[in-house]
Amino acid sequence: MPKTFLKPGDKAPAFKLLTDQGQEVSLADFQGQRVLIYFYPKASTPGCTTERLEFRDQQAKFKSQGIPVLGISADPVKSLANFKAKQKLNFPLLSDPEHKTIESFGAWQLKKFMGRSYMGIVRSTFLIGPDGRIERVWEKVKTKGHAAEILKQL
Repeated sequence: MPKTFLKPGDKAPAFKLLTDQGQEVSLADFQGQRVLIYFYPKASTPGCTTERLEFRDQQAKFKSQGIPVLGISADPVKSLANFKAKQKLNFPLLSDPEHKTIESFGAWQLKKFMGRSYMGIVRSTFLIGPDGRIERVWEKVKTKGHAAEILKQL
């Protein structure tokens, strides 16, 4: 059965993951505020780099609206730390190597590339409200211009 993304109004799944610095972060840490969570396939790939740099460059605008940004992938903590340092990122990247959080949001789905089918992370973004419910979902996003698109819609 194909996986589907969570929808606006759904309760955001609780999670505890390690950041690129090895610190534990949970959704409960953001209780009472909005938080933007985006899922991406792999650090240091061209598409992921483009998307990350746009979130980095728009960080002041997200902060001015009181919205922390969290990026989640299946990459190990060390890879995330290297990627963050190399790209001078100014927001946390979270490691979900067992895909539990990725799956709980519906971002782990069947993908197709060059005639091959496989399970993987579908690039997607979720805005979670202060009540812990999904406010907005961006499914199967394009990397270029995504951060600006989100800011326009907030």
